[in-house]
Amino acid sequence: MLGWSLVTGWLPAVLTGIGVIAFAGLIAAPPRPLWQKRAAVLAGATALFVAGLDLFVAKVWRPFPDALPLSVLVWTWLGLTGLVVSIARISFKPSRFWVPVSALAGLTALTLVGAVQVNRFYGAYPTVGTALGLTRPALVNLATLYPAADTVAASPGGYLADVWQAPQELPAHGMIARVSIPGEVSGFRARPAYVYLPPAYAATAPRPLLPVLVLLAGQPGSADSWLVSGQLARLMDDYASVHNGLAPIVVMADHLGSDFANPLCVDSVHGNAESYLTKDVPAWVRTHLQVARDRDSWAIAGLSNGGTCALQMAVRAPAVYGRFLDISGEYQPLDGSRRETVRSFFHGDDSAYAAIDPVEVLQHQRFPDTAGRIVVGLGDRVYYPQLKKVLAACEGAGMDMSWLELPGGHNWQAWTRWLQSSLDWLAAQTRLARG
Repeated sequence: MLGWSLVTGWLPAVLTGIGVIAFAGLIAAPPRPLWQKRAAVLAGATALFVAGLDLFVAKVWRPFPDALPLSVLVWTWLGLTGLVVSIARISFKPSRFWVPVSALAGLTALTLVGAVQVNRFYGAYPTVGTALGLTRPALVNLATLYPAADTVAASPGGYLADVWQAPQELPAHGMIARVSIPGEVSGFRARPAYVYLPPAYAATAPRPLLPVLVLLAGQPGSADSWLVSGQLARLMDDYASVHNGLAPIVVMADHLGSDFANPLCVDSVHGNAESYLTKDVPAWVRTHLQVARDRDSWAIAGLSNGGTCALQMAVRAPAVYGRFLDISGEYQPLDGSRRETVRSFFHGDDSAYAAIDPVEVLQHQRFPDTAGRIVVGLGDRVYYPQLKKVLAACEGAGMDMSWLELPGGHNWQAWTRWLQSSLDWLAAQTRLARG
């Protein structure tokens, strides 16, 4: 049961059917005369409320850069309508017990179905187990996990897989550790990070010096979004199982500070996110883990807001991150319009914004030693055309670019598949294994 899908298959379809029946029952079954007319009025008022809420979120609050899609608004309306109509039915104080019972049952069904349908769009909880919090990977204490060991590195121009052999006692699965990466230089107040150590890191005679992938979530989101929504542990274990335990060390870092914060991956009055990712995170990794240290072995990747940030870091800190993966990122980092962003983050100095805007930087600087991949969904009408322009800018600046377009939209179901589809490219670019 814990493995049942909440985004595809029979379960979402069955729940949707239950919700439709429950909604029809709430509207049609009359506890007293003129009920249907009153229910229709309540449904219409709820629709107006949802429309107003959408305007408030998009124009005033702006907790995230993406607009709420129509399907999410419709299912939100259905759930709220179920709540309002159910309360109204109960308030009529009918003489028969089944009316409040049926109203509560309908409310429960509609709330559940609305949540399931919204989740189907975003894919934040792919299975019943992830939704209930019962299938999270076990966490280990990094401080006591593996002591320092002798190491082996890839030969110049070669691949680590060609010079390392897996010992027989290698574990079948990698390890996940929850860690604190303090902003000692930046002062950035980051939430906990998570580190994936592949099976090969358990080897001690010798231990392979593995490449590092700093992985960022979207906004809203947190570092463990890749563990829950992206099922990263399973994805990386699958890769390691066919590569003798080898896989990148993945550092899921927090570049936001809170779910609805958007520091734009820059240093500003809203937090020094850029210095955190380019100074604090690399310093912590090199201090606490045995990893490959050259820029070609370090990659940064992210989705949506995190994808934009990955491109920014590749442009702003090429000495740290020689490789990047931009999954469904924006054309440029924005919090509202450009004018609003410049005013809020750079005290109205447009030239300061131009210095951190990756597309503008790419027009004036060349990056012949940087390799990147852009991945976008064919159904992503917003970011597909934006990323085509980003690709042209990167290629114009001399980057070694790869473009991958796949079926899907702007959601976790697609992002997880796309990261998996890019692991061979990443391994080849970081000299882990031949692609």
